[in-house]
Amino acid sequence: MMNNLLVVEDNKAIASVIEHIGGSLGYRVTIAYSFAELKSLLVSHHDFFAATVDYSLPDAVDGQAIFHVLEHNIPCIVMTGKMNNTIHQKLLSLPIVDYLTKENSQAYHYLLRVLHGQLTNHEIGVLVVDDSLSVRSYVCNLLSRRNFTLYDVPDGTKALNALAMHPEIKLIITDQEMPGMNGIELVQAVRKQFADRELVIVGYSGIDKPYQSARFIKSGADDYLQKPFCPEEFYCRVFKNVEKLQYIEEIKMAADMDYLTSLSNRRHFIEQLTEHFDELLVNNLEHLLIFIHVDDFKGINESFGHSGGDKILVELAELLKKSIEPPYRARFGGAEFCCLISGSSLVKNREQVEKLTQAASALSFTLKEREMCFKISVGGAQMCDKSTVKTLLSQADTAFQKALSQGGNSTVIHEVQEGEKEKSRGS
Repeated sequence: MMNNLLVVEDNKAIASVIEHIGGSLGYRVTIAYSFAELKSLLVSHHDFFAATVDYSLPDAVDGQAIFHVLEHNIPCIVMTGKMNNTIHQKLLSLPIVDYLTKENSQAYHYLLRVLHGQLTNHEIGVLVVDDSLSVRSYVCNLLSRRNFTLYDVPDGTKALNALAMHPEIKLIITDQEMPGMNGIELVQAVRKQFADRELVIVGYSGIDKPYQSARFIKSGADDYLQKPFCPEEFYCRVFKNVEKLQYIEEIKMAADMDYLTSLSNRRHFIEQLTEHFDELLVNNLEHLLIFIHVDDFKGINESFGHSGGDKILVELAELLKKSIEPPYRARFGGAEFCCLISGSSLVKNREQVEKLTQAASALSFTLKEREMCFKISVGGAQMCDKSTVKTLLSQADTAFQKALSQGGNSTVIHEVQEGEKEKSRGS
């Protein structure tokens, strides 16, 4: 569903820039060029996901438009062309998402990041740890303006329990002074389970000691705040640390993913298979590792060009995404794919392979006014108790080479032999 963004701005050039930013993020943008236009608009329209509001309008020079938007419970980002201590203090006292000054192009880059965060922050769980209910509520209220998914607990022990129950938690904000496990002890306990590239920790304390921030950071925290802290500084530090975590995740995804098909790459597939192999051996399902190759892929590239070849690889990848559960589906390189099929029996897994080959053969599309279609060859190996990742891949590859040697549109499956069938099921 498209989210509605309200832009309140009398400068048409700036309004156009914000409209472009919002549109690039998928917002449906509505513009009000005056306070009067804003009031008229909000009489009948209330379903705005967020708003950017100019502090000073020709008919509302002292922030009246901000109050009006907030009265309608619309999350508000304030844009201002002027700033002094009075305006600054007024803005900090209001329950706005953020404010920024219209000084240069960097301000609009920051606005893009804030608007993007409003759309995506709900995917990030934040755990607030403080024995003071009033402080927890205050911190949670600040974070709720940024649409984070929030959890709060009064001590370190409960924090570790919450972390175990909610894997979506990616940010912990913790006080130092708490009964039982204090903040630094909590940081040390968390870092035994999660590296800093997996979870961000921000500590804070009311004790004004110069060594406190260093103690937190040396124990594994990413950042530190001194209480009482300014909401503006709090947002900046949270924003920077969340973005750092997102950048790390993007880099990891780029390292793990095939750029063309968005499937796992060879390295990541084998890592995942190795990590979960022991679980797969005992989970009461039959598993079949298969290699897939697009027949005559060289000929396809020669006839339709590399764009045609890429189109077929993408179409086959989409078919695999619909047919096989993640994470066990990957592009190994070129026109070669690898998947792990799981089912109640080898017969069922063979049926799925047959459906997959038939579905691939049924795919057709047009490129450069010519119809394209393709077939696939499949080679696979059945997993058993004596399997290892290395032997399973080797057996599947041997079957795969045999399928290729048969001239295409072939399937060869290596089945478990009698001496290997100690716990092979349904074969």
